[in-house]
Order: sequence, then C-alpha cells, then structure tokens
Amino acid sequence: MKIYDITAPIFEGMPVYKNKPEKQPKLNTVTNGHVTESRLSLDVHTGTHVDAPLHMINDGKTFETIPLERLVRPCKVLDLTSSIEKVTKQDLEGQGIEKDDFILLKTKNSFDTEFNFEFIYVAEDAAAYLADIGISGIGIDALGIERAQEGHPTHRTLMGQDIIIMEGLELKDIKAGTYFMTAAPLKLQGTDASPARVILIEGIL
Repeated sequence: MKIYDITAPIFEGMPVYKNKPEKQPKLNTVTNGHVTESRLSLDVHTGTHVDAPLHMINDGKTFETIPLERLVRPCKVLDLTSSIEKVTKQDLEGQGIEKDDFILLKTKNSFDTEFNFEFIYVAEDAAAYLADIGISGIGIDALGIERAQEGHPTHRTLMGQDIIIMEGLELKDIKAGTYFMTAAPLKLQGTDASPARVILIEGIL
C-alpha cells in the first residue's frame, strides 16, 4: 500500500486563481508567553477544493449536501499531459470512462509552479460527453476547470447532472491508474465550496 497526498499546501504567497490579491490566504500568528495561536483567513476555493453547485448555479445546492461517501471511493487517474490548450471530448474517448466513475485529469498543469493564465481546462464538449456517460465526479490539476468560456458551460453542464467538481489537485507524481481516494473537505454549511485534503491510496483495490 502506498499513500499519495495530492493536496496543494496552503501558505501566504501560494498560487491563487488569476493571482488575485483578495484570494491570498492570510495567516496571523501570535505568541503570548508559551502559548502560540494562529488565525487563518481564506477563500473557500483556496488550493485543493471541492465546488458545490451554488458556485455557478444561483439556486444551486450548498456544500453540505454533498455526501462524504461520494468523496471517499475508488477513482481513475487519466494521463492527459498530451492535451494542448484544453481537454476535449476526443481526448476522453477511448479512456475507458464508465458510468459512476470519479475521474482525475492529469494535464500539463501539474508541472506549473505558479498560476498559469493559459492553464489546460475542460472544454464544453468534454463536459457534455462526461455528463452523457453519467460520471459521479471529476477533478483537475488546475485552480479552475474552465476558462474563457462565456456563461461557464463546463461548470453548469457538470453541476446540472450532479457531477462533483474538484479543482487544484497536485498530480505531477501520479501515474495513470485506479486508486482509492479520500477527499476530506471542511465540514462547512451554506457555502459554494470547501478546501479539502485529498489523498490517493495505491494497492488496496
């Protein structure tokens, strides 16, 4: 059995979406005598996180409606490092994707060390293809699953079919294959997302 932590570390100055200053986490540490306490302020979309439908659908469900059972389960890592600009339907065809799968997409994003405004994203036709198959969830190694698509059709297509979206994974050292995934988000209520600690376990399936 081998455990892989595919969670982005959280720290001040970490890569954040579009390098927006307001998205940077803030950590304030105070020591009084021998007692040290820290206060953390962060966006719910910081680093590795799970989106809830409310993120892109005005009347969408909030984070606590996502059952933990859907985040602790087998998953498939797909190596799509050959994809250029975006992941398309053609890139996904022939990858053995089946109904109820939870897939994690390893792309060139995994080798970026800072925010890349030209990150690889999931195109609308790929989202529609996955929705038609009926997957349970999808994760990607970028801080967004789409970019420069008016109306956010990738998010809305997936969320409209109750497909979980996970963003900000670190998959550089992960080979394609089947793993057991444990994604443990904060137990937030009423939010549009939550940061998560995500690990993959190899050799127990």
